Amino acid sequence: MKYHNITKDDMLNGDGLRVVLWVAGCSHGCPGCQNPVTWDPDGGLPFGEAEEKEIMDELEKDYVSGITFSGGDPLHPANIGEVTRLARKIRGTYPDKTIWLYTGYLWEEIRDKEIAAYLDVCVDGEFEIAKKELKLHWKGSSNQRVIDVPKTRSSGQIVLHEEEA
Repeated sequence: MKYHNITKDDMLNGDGLRVVLWVAGCSHGCPGCQNPVTWDPDGGLPFGEAEEKEIMDELEKDYVSGITFSGGDPLHPANIGEVTRLARKIRGTYPDKTIWLYTGYLWEEIRDKEIAAYLDVCVDGEFEIAKKELKLHWKGSSNQRVIDVPKTRSSGQIVLHEEEA
């Protein structure tokens, strides 16, 4: 897996103060994407032990709420295996930290993937420039959903995160 950046002290990509892993690789190619530099799965830098340690060290801090996976698309074939492994490790090591994931895939396409078991929130759906609204919280276009994953998994139907409902 390749990545472009690890952002610390981020308050724009999920609840609270977060660490964000921006992965490389996205096949959606949404017109108007804020991050087209991340589309190439061969772009960016190799993600290795030092980068993983950097993330885990950030999550060790009491005031950091959790991690957000973004990009690119964390569920791109070049990323899903490593992102799932990392999410599993984070959930096991820091069970009280939240895990957010941004993806162009719809929840209905990914709900049966292993990674869904580790997520607290999934922001799903491709960015649609015609539905772009600057006032939206945690998403770029009105077609995207900010999904409360544990409630959705237990109820069997989409439950939006409390700030979206």
